[in-house]
Amino acid sequence: QVQLVESGGGLVQPGGSLRLSCVASGSIFSIFAMGWYRQAPGKQRELVAAIMKGGSTNVVDSVAGRFTISRDNAKNTVYLQMNSLKPEDTAVYYCNAGVVLATPGHSQEFFWGQGTQVTVSS
Repeated sequence: QVQLVESGGGLVQPGGSLRLSCVASGSIFSIFAMGWYRQAPGKQRELVAAIMKGGSTNVVDSVAGRFTISRDNAKNTVYLQMNSLKPEDTAVYYCNAGVVLATPGHSQEFFWGQGTQVTVSS
């Protein structure tokens, strides 16, 4: 009932930049939180950054100062600006959204996108 589509991944050199986008669509009444997670081969998925509807943000220490999360509430879109990329940033990046559904019960659920590959290599 809710779909998240990520885009913007690719191959970049160390020190380069990428901007990821995630668009949510479907039976959405409102989105109270959106975030980015990443998973490298052989490792567990980890939270990278999250943003609330009111604009407050959290970022993991390993990317603080390099990554910036933002959102456009009117477009149900979240962005992740990634600067000064390092090889250890290589991973599949997943979008996650906490959604109040546009259904009679107005239930709250979290949804995942399919992921976009980010590769940082020379």
